[in-house]
Amino acid sequence: MKSVVNSKVKKPVKAQKMAHSSQSIKSPSLAKSSKSTQSKRLSKTRQGDAVLTEIVRNGVLAVTEEMKINLMRTAYNMIIYEALDFTVGLYTATGETVSIGLGLPSFIRGMSNTIKAKIEHFGSNVGPGDILVTNDAYITGSHLHHFTFSIPIFFEGVLCGWSCCMAHWPDVGGVLGGVTTDIFSEGLQIPILKYQTAGVVNQDLVDIIFNNVRIPERAMGDLRAQIIAVTTGERRFLELLKRYGRQNVLTSIERIMDNSEAKARAQTRSIPDGVYEAESFMDDDGIDIGKRIPIKVRVIKKGEHMTIDLSGVSPQVRGFYNSGPSTGISCAQVAYKCLTSALDYPINEGSFRSLKTIVPEGTVVSAVKPAAMRWWMTYPMTVIDTVFKAMHQAMPDQVIAGHHADLGLGMVNGISPKDGRFFMGSVGPSGGGWGAKRSEDGMSATVCMNDGDTHNNPIEQTEAKFPLLFLKHSLRQDSGGAGRFRGGLGTEQVVMARSSLNFNAQVDRMHCQPWGLEGGQSGMGNQVTIKLAGVVQDQFPNAKVLMKRLNAGDTFTLLTGGGGGFGPPKEREPERVAHDVRQGYISRAAAKDTYHVALKSTGEVDTHATHNLRTRAVD
Repeated sequence: MKSVVNSKVKKPVKAQKMAHSSQSIKSPSLAKSSKSTQSKRLSKTRQGDAVLTEIVRNGVLAVTEEMKINLMRTAYNMIIYEALDFTVGLYTATGETVSIGLGLPSFIRGMSNTIKAKIEHFGSNVGPGDILVTNDAYITGSHLHHFTFSIPIFFEGVLCGWSCCMAHWPDVGGVLGGVTTDIFSEGLQIPILKYQTAGVVNQDLVDIIFNNVRIPERAMGDLRAQIIAVTTGERRFLELLKRYGRQNVLTSIERIMDNSEAKARAQTRSIPDGVYEAESFMDDDGIDIGKRIPIKVRVIKKGEHMTIDLSGVSPQVRGFYNSGPSTGISCAQVAYKCLTSALDYPINEGSFRSLKTIVPEGTVVSAVKPAAMRWWMTYPMTVIDTVFKAMHQAMPDQVIAGHHADLGLGMVNGISPKDGRFFMGSVGPSGGGWGAKRSEDGMSATVCMNDGDTHNNPIEQTEAKFPLLFLKHSLRQDSGGAGRFRGGLGTEQVVMARSSLNFNAQVDRMHCQPWGLEGGQSGMGNQVTIKLAGVVQDQFPNAKVLMKRLNAGDTFTLLTGGGGGFGPPKEREPERVAHDVRQGYISRAAAKDTYHVALKSTGEVDTHATHNLRTRAVD
């Protein structure tokens, strides 16, 4: 297999000089700037100035935050305005990341690569008032549900950047639930097109989208919300350019990236040189049940450079768990950002200049057409988890044990008894347990690491919009891996159907349980069960329920995994164990049998009995 991508993506064709809307458009690298009087004054006093750089740094953060807020306020579907399944961002004229507003960190490379692909596709044939769109899964790296809109930002006739928004649409046509084995069954495919040219909307494209989705009014509402987001980015970035001058702002952005690069390189130098490897697996691809999917990573650290080699990751699978090459790079970038510059904002291209990613063509994180991509997000989470597992050898004080690594989603659809109209929605994303660190317990009920700021949909809204009733939503006792520091707890949700509906879940990591480190135990894996006519159906050995019909009164249960523990359980402070029992995090049986802590009837530690238990315990 040939290696097709790395973190330094080949630069696409730059915008060239052309006539468009009676305005001459110049590339920044080809034309002299036509500065205003204010720009000339600022260029003499502030170019390269640290104060101005800090103003611009906060300015681009404010722009992407406003883009994010406006999208949430105007979107029609909960997956955007509540779950925050989107990312917005500002980019340079060549498509390099300036600032992104999370949303999902796993979109970082997909959005940048999508803009670069649009630049390469149209060349110089873009101008003011244009809006470009695609949902090409092999460019974005995700699935057809992610529509990506981008606006070229022109100032004084020069292309100065891009405003972009990638957001999840619940429906883009295609089959509902069940198994897909190619991209063509998964919905409407929009190649790189102009949604708008010089301010004029492509109504033919809008009509095609409208006629290929099941709830068009919601799709059109989310489309308009994304347009609001990207036009907000354009307007606010232009205000920065007008206030401080084009060259001053662009120079400040270069300095911001250089500063981020310096921080990442400095932290990378502090990591011991070496080659670090780890492996894990996924349960299966939903078709070949029980056939494990290998996830192997190799990290090479030398000086201030790091290479993350994903050549050992499984070839693309027949099922729908593949993702495109942008996601392979994102896996490496998310892991590297966490290890070297997690607190450096805005998230920008500079943080990744010292990282190289090797992603051979045709893996589950670099799939090629016509691979199915519908559940693209599941395997990348474990790729990142496994990078941390490898880096435990080099930096044990800074990495976590394994985490639940799944969205824990339950998807529903049917005909609403309220109005007789078709509905589709989801329960989740469900929080689960994160792995413990060498110095602290893991977080409980927290979304998986690829999902950043993503939230679960509020129970009250879910019950109001869909014929569902939540019977239980709680922490899952004993789900966190035992250790000197305990893994975080998963969650348990029991949901009853109030009318007939279809249910499906594509959960993984049931068998590849979140691993512990340095003697810590694994957390529980993810799991799904359903109860039909009062009888529990637990014959789902891979935690995947592919389109089951539920009638009123039937229930489904989503159980998310816990995080792995860190260090031997018998080294956990007895008082911590007693506290966990009082809080319901662990059972009395686990306190005695796993942590070797004896408790009195009052819940207090029996010091003498505990000493005897731990003395007799075998490591």
